Amino acid sequence: MLDDVKIVAFTQFLLGPAGTQYLADLGADVVKVEQPGKGAYERTWSGGGTFVNGVSAFFMLANRNLRSLALDLKTPEGREVAVRLVQDADVVIDNFRPGVLDRLGLGWEALSKDRPDLVFACGSGYGSAGPYAHLPGQDLLLQAVSGLAAATGRVGEAPTPAGAAVVDQHAASLLAMGVLAALHHRARTGEGQRVEITMLQAALDLQMEPIVYHLNGGLVQRPRRPLGSGFHEAPYGIYPTRDGYLALSLTPMTTISKAFGDPDVLEPYLDRAISLTRREEIYEALAPLLADRETADVVALLRDHGVWCSPVHDYDAMLSDPAVKHLQPLLRIHHPEAGEVTLLKHPVQYSSGEPQLRRLPPSIGQDTEDVLTELGYRSEDIDRLRQAGVV
Repeated sequence: MLDDVKIVAFTQFLLGPAGTQYLADLGADVVKVEQPGKGAYERTWSGGGTFVNGVSAFFMLANRNLRSLALDLKTPEGREVAVRLVQDADVVIDNFRPGVLDRLGLGWEALSKDRPDLVFACGSGYGSAGPYAHLPGQDLLLQAVSGLAAATGRVGEAPTPAGAAVVDQHAASLLAMGVLAALHHRARTGEGQRVEITMLQAALDLQMEPIVYHLNGGLVQRPRRPLGSGFHEAPYGIYPTRDGYLALSLTPMTTISKAFGDPDVLEPYLDRAISLTRREEIYEALAPLLADRETADVVALLRDHGVWCSPVHDYDAMLSDPAVKHLQPLLRIHHPEAGEVTLLKHPVQYSSGEPQLRRLPPSIGQDTEDVLTELGYRSEDIDRLRQAGVV
């Protein structure tokens, strides 16, 4: 769907690579510019120390379907190559620290003078201006400053960050969305533009519900029990069972009570008007009815009565769940260095077909010669640049 789109990516960590991978999965020709020898940061670090035969899983999970150009942007010749590369591109994506590409003469102001139709998308922690522009944008830090960590967990406990890099990932989705919107605008008007995504805005957007409730006088507060949020009515939350945990979602207490044969212990809590203000009491009354039951049995019972519920899975249980299996979300690749690696596929389904794996996550500079040849460099020019350490 995007096979006529060319993208130059100055990206690292997760935000930029994940955003470009969404677009590359859809057919865009993405050239990732990396430092010769060392490459992007995500090649040298991986969460949980996950290196597969020495290859970073962090790099492989968000850099498929793109090409790698090893280029020293600190040299005049390297910057010249980058300018020529951009001249043939539709989009530039930048998630280096704000100001880095500007200082190299590769920022929006410099490039758009010759390319008014260029789409220039940048992503950072706090944006290119403002009091925090100089600070690093990292997921935990953004969960902290945005209120997300403090809103998660229970009263009396420390703030609880999410178990995944949710801000990075949401910002990556917004980055891809912004690029697509700008390309659509250009197709109608011929005008390029600068698109800016900040992790701080992404973190706020993730909290659209509770922040708006808070701003408008709603009751939003951390619970004592694992009730799942600071603003949902009972029985919303996580309850222990004999062999695990059960999640109960948005279901009237009258329905819950009927499922258990209308026990006396729940009779005082059937009025929906009290289900928010007395949700802690309701949790205490309901929890014993679940504690001595097997998770699978109670899920079957409650679903038979129309109760919104789910077992709480760890990753192994999640992979065995029939709904997950039905999605077939896993992508197994054979990498020339790492060997067999399992990744997650592109997350959107299209009636026109499934996005394909066209290119494995590349080695550093794997496509340098091809990219330079496409830009008109002769083989002797490429050899000279290579000998000079430019590429």
